[in-house]
Amino acid sequence: MRKVLKDTESKIIVDELKYIPRNSTNNKKIEEILLKEQKSFCAYTDEYISRTDARDIEHFNPTLKGTPEDNYKNWFLVKSQWNKEKSTKWEKLQPVLHPTANDLEERIIYLDGDYFAKLDTDVEASNLIRLLKLDDQRLTDKRKKYIKRKKEEMAIYNQNPTTFFTILINDDACQVSYLRAIREEFGIDIWQILQ
Repeated sequence: MRKVLKDTESKIIVDELKYIPRNSTNNKKIEEILLKEQKSFCAYTDEYISRTDARDIEHFNPTLKGTPEDNYKNWFLVKSQWNKEKSTKWEKLQPVLHPTANDLEERIIYLDGDYFAKLDTDVEASNLIRLLKLDDQRLTDKRKKYIKRKKEEMAIYNQNPTTFFTILINDDACQVSYLRAIREEFGIDIWQILQ
């Protein structure tokens, strides 16, 4: 997981959009803006969200949903599965690190496909990992296999990481996932390459 960036000039803020429960027309506008701002990547898993993927506007703090305090800073676009799996654990896993925390990537370490809290005593980071299932074995295995496959493809095509991922993005960005893993493994920032 990367630190999620929130735009202080977001159209959601500028247009003063509010999430309205059970109002799909209104909420679709918010969803489309979040999708664009997140460059079509799930805020939690770093996987590409394709047109056919089920996706949700996720209220990070679910207790704010439908209240005046619920706002842009609490909204993330995620693949539906991760929203469903998170929904029942909020109260048990407090306090929790916010996905926009400036020090998120120093506190949650990536190493060989796994995420873990840098310090065993960092309850907020550990709780975020557990809340979002960043340590889910199937997701971890999928991330590891993806990185291994990309290393093999680079070797086959004899391309450096920047050239390789630039070609993938230009061909079809849905071939790219796990942006933080790519940055950590290959030393390139996909976020900067994406249009």
